Amino acid sequence: MNEPTGNTLGLKPSELKHLRNTFRRRVSPHDIVSAELARHLAEFSFETNRQVGVLLSRKGVVEHVIVGNAHKLELPDIGRTRAGQVRLRGLRLVHTHLKSEPLTRDDLTDLALLRLDLVAAIGVGPGGEPGVLHYGHLMPENADGTLWRTETLRSVFDDQPDFAATVEALEDELASKATARRTGDRERAVLVAVCLDGKRADSEASLLEVKELARTAGVEVVDELLQVRRQADPKYLIGRGKLDELNLRAMQLHGDVLIFDKELSPSQARGISEATSMKVLDRTQLILDIFAQRAQSAEGKLQVELAQLKYLMPRLVGANESMSRLMGGGVGGRGPGETKLEIDRRRVRDRITMLDRKLDQLSGDRRTRRRQRSRRELPIISIVGYTNAGKSTLLNALTKSAVLAEDKLFATLDPTSRRLRFPREHEVIITDTVGFIRDLPKDLVAAFRATLEELEDASLLLHVIDAADPARDGQVEAVEKILGSLELGERPRLKVWNKADRLDPLQVEHLVRTHGGVAVSAVTRQGFDALLEKAETTLFAEGATDHAEALHAAMNDEG
Repeated sequence: MNEPTGNTLGLKPSELKHLRNTFRRRVSPHDIVSAELARHLAEFSFETNRQVGVLLSRKGVVEHVIVGNAHKLELPDIGRTRAGQVRLRGLRLVHTHLKSEPLTRDDLTDLALLRLDLVAAIGVGPGGEPGVLHYGHLMPENADGTLWRTETLRSVFDDQPDFAATVEALEDELASKATARRTGDRERAVLVAVCLDGKRADSEASLLEVKELARTAGVEVVDELLQVRRQADPKYLIGRGKLDELNLRAMQLHGDVLIFDKELSPSQARGISEATSMKVLDRTQLILDIFAQRAQSAEGKLQVELAQLKYLMPRLVGANESMSRLMGGGVGGRGPGETKLEIDRRRVRDRITMLDRKLDQLSGDRRTRRRQRSRRELPIISIVGYTNAGKSTLLNALTKSAVLAEDKLFATLDPTSRRLRFPREHEVIITDTVGFIRDLPKDLVAAFRATLEELEDASLLLHVIDAADPARDGQVEAVEKILGSLELGERPRLKVWNKADRLDPLQVEHLVRTHGGVAVSAVTRQGFDALLEKAETTLFAEGATDHAEALHAAMNDEG
């Protein structure tokens, strides 16, 4: 026999019998609730001072009977949280409200997250008779962002809308909206930025950067959220209430992924995922994914894999089986005292050790090539800068090369070297390196140490800056910070204000006069004469020449 669930403790046998009889009731597929069922539920609520509800199938069959307290119901587990993006659950919730109040936030949240066909609340009159009927259903995506529509009938005995026709029309509209929004197989993401230090402008710039990262990763951004908080929520980062709103909006927009601009702790990532049943990524994971897509050389692929494993390692602590992406085999122990989690950790550690060994070998090979290059006594210029500042485009324009250059972040991962001849017949080697970014993941810096070793040999650094980017000051600061961490803070450098053709000439003049350097356009070759002259003068100045000679001597001694 079907049994009621919920807050049944303390009910009399007669009251339990009353609830069991509820399963025998039937409702027309075209009605929200029948007068008989409404009266049956209202009588129970009046006698017990508890809310009571039923989950009805589209055929009008009572599937569940739920008892709550005076204020709310706790619905039973009726399947995974997100039933589907187009189809509704096939169940409607009809329950009582002791004070005849409208649908509550909890009612509407259950409607959305469980994708119920409809939620209805029957007001209980002063004598236990059913009174007002409040009901609501989901809304397809709309310009106002409205998630649901609510209506009120003065009495359950008034004419009700055709429930079956309403649900059929709603699902047709949901399907048409989903078809119109879905483009290809790209994942659809909602971006979340959190401002914890009161610097809203910085957080807005961070949100724009994450949006560009998502575009580079091939993700379609469907919505954005910026929340200002005094401190991060230890479990959800943004707080449970805001997370519920975010989940509802993502569901309406058919979002697949939540992407945060902050690095999430393992417990935060797990908590958000459990609360939303969505894929959850932080900024570090997004950058690692882009690097994995972009890596072309064997060395680059090894470096990316090493960074991913180092990021994954601490997150294996208490992780569920979905986070064990490398290991197969059965669950449970593999021997006395050794769990699957311990096996996963050990295999990850072994893989990290093996990758470190391979990269050390490749680093030695790279040092040999640099030593041979140094014996030719050619100074080296390294192009550094924020990602997508135009470094590869500048290299192509200066050397008439065809290095890959795209309007995307991290288009170039592997270093590229070309020869460059100055007007005064000086010849140098100019090298393009991987782009930097704010808060570059430390595991990524460590994994790409062999690549970044190229910068140690540079006699001059060309710091390429996107002059037209409103966030350029923060980007310059981020690059300087990374160069300092690589102990390159004292290396001679020349600021190159790229994309100057996008600014007013007076702005360009002020920029150069205030901060120094040279303004150029890698696309139009504007300012190249000044750049080459300034670079040659800086490179062959006394300090840079001394550094180059010391470097050649050290390389020759090693040989």
